[in-house]
Amino acid sequence: MKKLLIIEDEISVAKQLKWGLGKKYDITIATDVEQAKKSLSSGVFPVATMDLGLPPHPDAPIQGFKLLEELPSLAPHTRVIVITGNAEENNAIRAISLGAADFCAKPIDLKVLHIILERTFKIHELEEANRRLQSQAGQGGALCGMLGISPAMTTLFKRLSQVARTDYPALITGSTGTGKEMAASAIHQLSPRAAKPLVIINCGAIPENLLESELFGHEKGAFTGAAGRKIGRFEQANKGTIFLDEIGELPLNLQVKILRFLQESTIERLGGTATITIDARVIAATNVNLEAAIEKGKFRADLFYRLNVVPLKIPDLRERPEDILLLANTFLREESLKLNRGQTSFSPAAIAALSAHQWPGNVRELQNRVRRALGTTLDRVITPVDLGLEEIPMEPEEQKLTTLKAAREAAEKNAVRRALASSGNNISQAARLLEISRPTLHDLLKKHRIIIDKQ
Repeated sequence: MKKLLIIEDEISVAKQLKWGLGKKYDITIATDVEQAKKSLSSGVFPVATMDLGLPPHPDAPIQGFKLLEELPSLAPHTRVIVITGNAEENNAIRAISLGAADFCAKPIDLKVLHIILERTFKIHELEEANRRLQSQAGQGGALCGMLGISPAMTTLFKRLSQVARTDYPALITGSTGTGKEMAASAIHQLSPRAAKPLVIINCGAIPENLLESELFGHEKGAFTGAAGRKIGRFEQANKGTIFLDEIGELPLNLQVKILRFLQESTIERLGGTATITIDARVIAATNVNLEAAIEKGKFRADLFYRLNVVPLKIPDLRERPEDILLLANTFLREESLKLNRGQTSFSPAAIAALSAHQWPGNVRELQNRVRRALGTTLDRVITPVDLGLEEIPMEPEEQKLTTLKAAREAAEKNAVRRALASSGNNISQAARLLEISRPTLHDLLKKHRIIIDKQ
């Protein structure tokens, strides 16, 4: 329910408003200025109603006007509806000039107040959506906590923003540690459902015999130990989003029930007979090949096609090399701050090692290696050894590198040299090791002036 703050010193009026509005709103009452300030500064109330006459001057609008003047610093995003008497038009006009969203005259007509509240909440939602989009647009290389400046991530950010505007099921694929849950969270945060719950369930982490009850809930006596009714995750996600991680681990009998929900938007609790209609968007994720699982009879083709309305592939970290050092430095800064470690940095050798590593564990591995380094050394400069990475031999001039561009050039040059050494100077094999084309490798050889010994 939407949270509504009622600032009213007359207890009888406050009770009338709570009775008349309580079915639609989660109401908190503040009877004086101090209570009002405390509630407003919490930042949890999108909308508040306020009687201008508050103690110690209940018959004058002094405290109400003062509170409106302080509102931008107390709760800049809260919209206030002032309650005024029929003969107090000037007060209403002044309140609007001080930032009030609207006014409602006494005696209060609840039907009129309902209309004003509905309109004011809608205005707040539109303003909040605009602030959210402006925030994302201004972050450059970031989306809802996800970081990336690579072409692959720039494309993904655009796609996530587009997908968020729809209500279609989405299937997120990608290797372990790439950030599939963060992508699902971004879709939810950017969607019209952002104010409602995002319910996350890992289908592979819950025992099979408990999974159906966890997803759909159960009635009292549905099985031994079911002492009361349990509300499942799908019901908890009503009006919001449910994220089914590791959907490939879902047993076939439950796949049928997920399919039914996608087709009919209904569920039944375990042991129950009532059909319950749920309004929830479904986002699923997997790190396994579902099409291969279909061929093996482990996943239903009809469920796959229902989920795969909007396919989203999260790239491996090695597919977005431009982001490696961006992420590494971000993790280093954040973790150092948590540990009160002061200024820390990577050595040139660590930068080269970070750039050359293949990152089979993706972003999660990168974050864990940074944490490992901070957990095993108190030095201000992080080395490859601290990260648990192989130190790449550097030529004397490379040890003087200080800029990010120079370090990346050195890492690229060393990666080419290592691939050539591993392949016995075979261009085709070296290109495959580097996951680039032969022409690209020839361009890199020319760029770094690497001469191949053709003996």
